[in-house]
Amino acid sequence: MSPEVAGEPEPQRDGVDLRRVVQVVVTVGDADGVRLASGYRVTRDTVLTAAHALDGAAAVLARFFTDEGTPCEVPGECVWADDGTDIALLRIEVDARPGGRLDGRLAADVPPVRFGRIAQLAEVDCGALGFPWFKLRSERASLDGRAATTYRDSHYARGRATANVREGTLEFTVQAPPAPRDEPRRSPWEGMSGALVWSDGHVIGVVTTHHGREGIGRLTASRVERWYADLTRRQLHQLERILRLPDRLDGLNEVSGPMPPADGPGELGRAAGRLASLVRSQWKAEEERRRVHDPAPLQVRFRHAEKVPFDYWARIRGVPLAADPGPLPLADGLDRIVQVYRSVPSGRLVVLGAAGSGKTILTTRFALGLLKNPARGDRVPVIFGLGSWDPAALSLRTWMSRTLVRDYGLGAAAQDGRTLARALIEEDRVLPVLDGFDELAPDLRLKALDALNSLGDMPLLLTSRTQEYIEAVEEKSGKPRKVLTGAAVVELERLTMGDLGDYLSGMGPPDGDGRTSPWVPVLEELRKEPRSQGAQNVAEALGTPLMVTMARTVYGDAGEGRPQDLLSTRSFQDADAIREHLVAAFIPAAYRPLADDSGTRQWDAERAQHWLRHLAVHLSALGSRNLEWWRLGTAMSRRARVCLIGFLAALAFGVTTGIGNIPVDMVVTHYGLGRAMERGLVVAVLHGLVAGLGFGALYGSAYRGVAPPARVRVQIFGRSRVQRGVEPRSKFLAGLVLGALAAAALVLVDRGIVARIGLADGLESGNLVGTVLFVPGFGLAVGLVLGLMAWLEVPDHIESAVSPAALLTSNRNNVLVHVLMWALVFGVGAAAVNVFVMGPLLGIGAGLVFGLEAAFAGGLGYGLSLTAWGQWVALARIWLPLTGRLPWRLIEFLDDACRRGVLRQAGAVYQFRHAELQDHLSPPPQPDPHSP
Repeated sequence: MSPEVAGEPEPQRDGVDLRRVVQVVVTVGDADGVRLASGYRVTRDTVLTAAHALDGAAAVLARFFTDEGTPCEVPGECVWADDGTDIALLRIEVDARPGGRLDGRLAADVPPVRFGRIAQLAEVDCGALGFPWFKLRSERASLDGRAATTYRDSHYARGRATANVREGTLEFTVQAPPAPRDEPRRSPWEGMSGALVWSDGHVIGVVTTHHGREGIGRLTASRVERWYADLTRRQLHQLERILRLPDRLDGLNEVSGPMPPADGPGELGRAAGRLASLVRSQWKAEEERRRVHDPAPLQVRFRHAEKVPFDYWARIRGVPLAADPGPLPLADGLDRIVQVYRSVPSGRLVVLGAAGSGKTILTTRFALGLLKNPARGDRVPVIFGLGSWDPAALSLRTWMSRTLVRDYGLGAAAQDGRTLARALIEEDRVLPVLDGFDELAPDLRLKALDALNSLGDMPLLLTSRTQEYIEAVEEKSGKPRKVLTGAAVVELERLTMGDLGDYLSGMGPPDGDGRTSPWVPVLEELRKEPRSQGAQNVAEALGTPLMVTMARTVYGDAGEGRPQDLLSTRSFQDADAIREHLVAAFIPAAYRPLADDSGTRQWDAERAQHWLRHLAVHLSALGSRNLEWWRLGTAMSRRARVCLIGFLAALAFGVTTGIGNIPVDMVVTHYGLGRAMERGLVVAVLHGLVAGLGFGALYGSAYRGVAPPARVRVQIFGRSRVQRGVEPRSKFLAGLVLGALAAAALVLVDRGIVARIGLADGLESGNLVGTVLFVPGFGLAVGLVLGLMAWLEVPDHIESAVSPAALLTSNRNNVLVHVLMWALVFGVGAAAVNVFVMGPLLGIGAGLVFGLEAAFAGGLGYGLSLTAWGQWVALARIWLPLTGRLPWRLIEFLDDACRRGVLRQAGAVYQFRHAELQDHLSPPPQPDPHSP
């Protein structure tokens, strides 16, 4: 039999020659004591192996394998060993004569191996070929044909290696570790000792130990580089002579291991590095707010979802379908999700679970784990909430690009003209972590699967509730109809009694003895056999991390409430009643006074729940989990929003122009203050009416009533050559036309109404040419404002903070710059014209008045109707608080809700931290019992 396992890849690329791999058979004491190890033939008659494997050896055999898999054994003798580095050399007998022990190709001269060392703090791809115990095989006739026997086949372990700083050894993290065995005292890696660790064609270590406490997927190896510090000069000379080991440390070739793209050179490398930093900061802060590590993380586990349709194992493992390589060992815990993901050759993993089972926290741990220990070829993990994706309208890449621009400021143009967001995705620098497949509408889930499969082999991690995913991939008859190509599927398990005991016993303040938690009476009831009905209800209700977290909040770290009350079947008839109680009590508990409340506003729990209910109903109406500040007012009808925006624009424009007309009338006419104020009032009403109708119409037609936030800033110097040249031109033309129309409407009002009721200021009839020129001049000024702003705006810095408040501040600043630009263009233009007509003093005064009017009338009107910040001010900062549906200090309230664990920040949006809480606050409408 070949020493390779069917379906495992050929290791030749790493420098391993299968004909030189050795299984070391050590006879200890009497003939019945046999120990097996691994080794490698480093010269014609020398095998390198682990020293401890030869302890107490009475005889040693080196077992080779021919190309056909036939074993060939030769005696060996230990000629050199060192216990400190745990390496040894065997001298074997090589007889090249016909009929000799190693005739043919096995007896041929072999080239020396190349030794190497890994760069400081580097993590390199590596592999080791040996004969571990878990590859034990049976039911094969022995060589003499008299009896069946057992044997160990070879295993080529792939993974990544890094240096242990203090011990000086090599830590070898295996990509696909074996499944745990029934014999806990016996390592499945027994027999792997002595296998050489290869990286990039160089030997960088020798496997020596498996420390069980480090998990099933980590091996320890003697590091070649450390030999130079631990061996004597005489020993090094011996290895130099026998193995051709370089005589000096700097003679070893350095295996650097390419760093992840996030740290790579070039424009995209820098952008990816900054993106990785932002993602790390974002989710690390979220973990701190969720107190994931206080007192310790819950031990969430997962296993392979055998009952859920999934793709062929061969496709998942990247081998031909005919190879049938068998399943991967996927069962593990939350703290090992990165290792499990890396063990999937396709790079595609689906994580399923019930509501509250820990899918979202798994995505956070996964992203932070990848960023904490990046490896060669790693992409930057970015968590995307799938609930806002419409696969029928946008491709996944386009939607992800827009999300990266919105949340991480990646809208700047790359050298090839693409946005940095688009370039990072198309150049495989981003690993999509797609959270919430179940949040897609049922009729969109199949389209989403089609879209994901159309991406080819793009690595990803997808989460979903189990039932919703099954409904998407199965026919009603239970037959699979579609699977996610190349994706392994795991399912989160319910918490065990041991998990609950470890976590709950540390919750709440201890009793007087300093050891007993308030949860101890509950835990004692849960441990009883048989359990009472109350204990059974509690165990079932607290089977998910969500409910445990809510129980912690409700019953508090300060000892609020009595957890043992949950055992009462009179108060809680079943597990559902306990869940409903915890969800309902969560918000009042969350709004208890905070321990570190210095400078923090204390919100009334009842009012906070009222405001949160409005937000939840708003999200349910939108069918979304993302609370976007620029859409907070869209719960109002479109007609109501148009009227409100129009009214506010009319108020800003009318008041400004009305007041501005008073000093002008007093200066350029002979009328007194009373007449000027009377005319100013009429002008304010009529001009405000025109402005309200105009800006209201603009708001209703643009963006379908929802203005998206802009990730741009104003930059005059150091601008990129890559410009969206058509946009300033198109905005200039749009401003020219709309401005001319607005000016014509104002002239008609002044000449057709104001003048006819006897309130003319004398300018309309006395200066017909000026009136005619006013229309194109006004249009030109509006066009210049919009065109200049479009030309000066560039994508925001990627270094800018990632938060809803930061995006809101950025948009507010843009509107303020807009207002200033209106003042400058109109003020300078009006002054330049009127200086020649009225003289320097009056001309400059007129310019100042026109500038202020333009800023507060045109600038504010534009901001209210055509920007996200203006819509936010009108609806979320004025109308909704005025009607009692939201607080006046809304951002402060939302940020405080994040601090209390009610909401969370996901990039530039807020979300309810628990979807179940949002659903509880916004129950679906009940059907009318009187309806037919």
